[in-house]
Amino acid sequence: MMHFADSLTFSGRKVVAAWAALPFPASASSSLPEILSAQQQEMPWKLLSSWREQKGSSCFAQSVVLRGICQEKASSRSPLHSCESSEELLQQFLHTQFPGAFSTSHVLQQPCDTRPPFPQFFSPLLSRRGFLLDKAQGFSSAGVESIPVLAALQSCPGLHSLLSELCLQLQAPRARRWSGSCTAGLEQDDFQEALEELRTLSQCYETGFGADGSEDEADSD
Repeated sequence: MMHFADSLTFSGRKVVAAWAALPFPASASSSLPEILSAQQQEMPWKLLSSWREQKGSSCFAQSVVLRGICQEKASSRSPLHSCESSEELLQQFLHTQFPGAFSTSHVLQQPCDTRPPFPQFFSPLLSRRGFLLDKAQGFSSAGVESIPVLAALQSCPGLHSLLSELCLQLQAPRARRWSGSCTAGLEQDDFQEALEELRTLSQCYETGFGADGSEDEADSD
């Protein structure tokens, strides 16, 4: 876990955003190359972190896991048809979607188990295995027993706005009054030091640091 965390949080960055497509939109009749080729315009996942989602495909580093979709021979030619394994296919797809980013990918054949007590909130347009149907199924959403999932932990520029907004909220008068009466023994100087560290951390997620708009040298190593 230490090596995994270091791979995502270099150049002073310590925070990552969580994303997931739950379920990953795919039909049972499509091959993995065809499924990923259909996602070229926009990634299907949604932000799980509690901040405003920002559009765009930019990140510094990410770890992506795809579950429940096996590699099958494509029925037609696609930009990803030449890959020999699921991991290679997903890796090539990520390099296309996030050029210049450090990406690791893992593909697991086992889907996510969604039998009770998993929350039953699925659309009737899902099969029992979580694949998209052309028309609604005859059984309730509780009949969805498993789903394919695409999930990611991502160090991305959007975290700059999250951390900057957190700094502003902590500087609000109400926050200052709370910090002064904190029963845990937090001193005002310690609070200000922590606030400054948070502000410095937010700057690590900015892009275009120099006057020429280039990123820091650490990201180009």
